[in-house]
Amino acid sequence: MYRILVINPGSTSTKAALYSDSHPVWTDSISYSSECLAGFPGILAQFDMRWNDLLKLLDRKQTAVSGLDAVVARGGPFKPLQGGVYRVSGACLDDVKNGRVQADHISNIGVILADALAGESGVPAYFVDPVSVDEMSDMARLTGLPEIRRISLAHALNIRAVGRKAAALLDTAMEDLDLVIAHLGGGISVCAMKQGRMLDVTNANEEAPFSPERAGTLPSGQLVRMCFSGKYSQAGIMRKLTREGGLVAHLGTSDLRLIVKKIEAGDGHAQAVLQAMAFQIGKTIASMAAMLCRLPDAVVLTGGGVHCGPLVSGIRKHVDFMGPVLLFPGENEMEALALGALAVLRGEEKEREYPA
Repeated sequence: MYRILVINPGSTSTKAALYSDSHPVWTDSISYSSECLAGFPGILAQFDMRWNDLLKLLDRKQTAVSGLDAVVARGGPFKPLQGGVYRVSGACLDDVKNGRVQADHISNIGVILADALAGESGVPAYFVDPVSVDEMSDMARLTGLPEIRRISLAHALNIRAVGRKAAALLDTAMEDLDLVIAHLGGGISVCAMKQGRMLDVTNANEEAPFSPERAGTLPSGQLVRMCFSGKYSQAGIMRKLTREGGLVAHLGTSDLRLIVKKIEAGDGHAQAVLQAMAFQIGKTIASMAAMLCRLPDAVVLTGGGVHCGPLVSGIRKHVDFMGPVLLFPGENEMEALALGALAVLRGEEKEREYPA
């Protein structure tokens, strides 16, 4: 039995779990208030606090670092990478510590925490399918302006994990299937996966359907006029696009449960907004069939949004014609990280080398 420690830093928490092979022994989360985090000048400055709190958690859980077989962490927006399981290396740590990443995101600190723990126990440290997985086709990358190219930043960890689950359900290998997978979270990623490769994917912060918090694709002329109206700073526009857009902008909340209650109470506007989001998700899913050059073997819906029945039924209205629709609610990030490390430890998958 392999004992694997999983670390998943989030904006206001550090989730941790101990797995024995594929079975969770314990899971827990260390929470941080916005006031606490506001005192740090940047993401990396939080390392000492999160490191010490993680050690305290392991002590409370009576989990000895010396008894581990591997440590695995959520990967961040690193340089573009192929999907897979990567050994945390000096080159990776160098990129994170020197800002050679695509965004300053808290997930970047995960590999530093994993490497520090692995160093104490003498076991390997890994990360799995970071958001910067980039297997995008060149024709999908090109836009109408040579100065602007589409960037592959998506919920790759969960997308690839549910791709494997869908393959198991269909009794075949992921590499033998063509799938369209939509991750429905605060941001939404829609992916055309052809024989295990993410050939096209929407950037959850910039493109395609609006989501609980993101504005999605917008009419470019109107957006340009808004940017130059003098009413907004660059930071203000970015907030509207990535944190204050979508359901938050229209309904004042990103909580689908509250929106469903509004609809059940007769709120026609809330119903119209949710229907519009479902349509945009369905339209984006359908468009991904163009990359596959055929209807997919299955459409896969995953993420927290799959718990919302009215949203799922609204999406299905627009995609059921494409074939089977498989539902995998939740993000399951901890499990996906553990299973990735386990596959390498068992020799079922080769670890990848982070490029220098």
